[in-house]
Amino acid sequence: MNARQFGPQLTKAGTLFRLWAPAAKRVDLLLEKPHALMRGEDGWFSAEIAGVGAGTRYKFRIDDEIDVPDPASGFQPEDVSGPSEIIDHAAYRWRTTDWRGRPWREAVVLEAHVGTFTPEGTCRAMIDRLDHLVATGITALELMPLADFAGRRNWGYDGVLWYASDSAYGSPDDLKALIDAAHARGLMVLLDVVYNHFGPEGNYLGRYAPGFFTDAQTPWGSAIDYRVAQVRDFAIENALYWLREYRFDGLRLDAVHAIAELGEISMLHDLSLAAGKLAAETGRHIHLVLENDDNATSLLAPCEATPHGQYRAQWNDDYHHAWHVLLTGESHAYYRDYQRAPLADIARALGSGFIYQGEASLHRRGRPRGEPSGGLSPIAFVNFLQNHDQIGNRALGDRLASTVSARAIEAALAITLLAPMVPMLFMGEEWGSKAPFPFFCDFHGDLADAVRHGRRREFASAYARYGDGIPDPLDQSTARSAVLDWAARDGEPGRTRLALVRELLAIRRREIVPRLAGARFGEAHAAANGLLTANWRMGDRTTLRLAANLSERGVSHASPHMQGTLLWGSALSASMPAWSVRWHIG
Repeated sequence: MNARQFGPQLTKAGTLFRLWAPAAKRVDLLLEKPHALMRGEDGWFSAEIAGVGAGTRYKFRIDDEIDVPDPASGFQPEDVSGPSEIIDHAAYRWRTTDWRGRPWREAVVLEAHVGTFTPEGTCRAMIDRLDHLVATGITALELMPLADFAGRRNWGYDGVLWYASDSAYGSPDDLKALIDAAHARGLMVLLDVVYNHFGPEGNYLGRYAPGFFTDAQTPWGSAIDYRVAQVRDFAIENALYWLREYRFDGLRLDAVHAIAELGEISMLHDLSLAAGKLAAETGRHIHLVLENDDNATSLLAPCEATPHGQYRAQWNDDYHHAWHVLLTGESHAYYRDYQRAPLADIARALGSGFIYQGEASLHRRGRPRGEPSGGLSPIAFVNFLQNHDQIGNRALGDRLASTVSARAIEAALAITLLAPMVPMLFMGEEWGSKAPFPFFCDFHGDLADAVRHGRRREFASAYARYGDGIPDPLDQSTARSAVLDWAARDGEPGRTRLALVRELLAIRRREIVPRLAGARFGEAHAAANGLLTANWRMGDRTTLRLAANLSERGVSHASPHMQGTLLWGSALSASMPAWSVRWHIG
């Protein structure tokens, strides 16, 4: 799929414009004057216009009734309802032309939101912070969605123009400059993409291409009908577009359990095959990662070899949820699935990947959830203690550092950052940032009121407790509050926490990563006194061993199995202090 079907194509004479509009009787291209597009087969309209090149802005007029942007627009300088701009992606001069990426086993991910990572909130401003990531030990920067959304501020999951990086963050060249600068420093860059729905404002597809949608609903709007060939191609071309034109090293696909699949070969399968073909053709490491509440191991590749219709890894929400319950004692919503024995759940995640591998989920009304996962490689799981969802989908958008003791968090970090699974931090977590990350957006009118009222319903009990202290998602001050507190990194306790994370990641780079190829799950156990033990068979036939006391009091620990070189923690003794962690390799 090298030739794109969607979006404007620059030609020797000008530009070829195409629009799939099967429900339209007439389509006109709006430049300085209208140009009628010719109707072809299968609902396509097209015309080549001489003398039109990069930088030209245009719209489509449907049946003399409504003017719409190109659904495959490369840039929207005047927001989602404004004209689209032709982008010549070949004009950018890449500096890192020999970059081929990094193996997945080397991944240490930091998730970031462009608009709040710096006070400026732009791609260019992020470049100045890349050296911090490298010094910390981060190897992959994952950007929350960039697809053009309505307004000037948004988490990104309300994108409606999938091919256009939102203008609030800068131009397409600004995004390429960020990726280029990251590659020059040895950093992979991943992008979060949303293929389960379109956002609620600025989506005009239903007017001229209703075949995009099914009668099914997701929590965020109408489901997308990937049985339709053109719709499937639209998503797969979009994935390849980000990987090829912007040279992203991989994609994280949001909430794929909400993609409506009706039994045929899935769009996810075809997308993975297309990305694998691109990787083979270019010699690049390309990584596709899922968020999937179904815990479907059948979608995940069994080893680090190039997946064939499968995916490299999945965000492990189970791991987060069990830790959150252990650290906070919270048991509302989905946390109730982990309230019975959170320490045992953490052991299960360390010992075989997912916690729910076919067991009944109370939160899901007793439905079984998940598939057996112990046969997968540990690096098929992305483990984390915090991410945008788990912070932002709280009434106050507060982080763990606001409510949990430093020694408990540091014990959790010592386990997460040295375990064989791929670790992920949320921006600022490396220095223990307390900057909140509340949900925010920039809608207006009835839609804004609906969002505001929906949040009040979702957090009714919290409103009863905090009242006006809960951030209004539509207020500019809410987005501003989420901007990272970089000054806190250089003071205390930020400096000490950052030093801890850097030391842990240095050990990971030196001792864990070289042994990950061929690593396998071993055993993990949790005791009633808070003692957690686990081991993994590494690729070089050594055994990585963990012992941790995840309780508020010291415990006795006779540990004849803790043989080999001490990687982390105090020297071997008959007891372990509260919230202490030991790692051995041998």
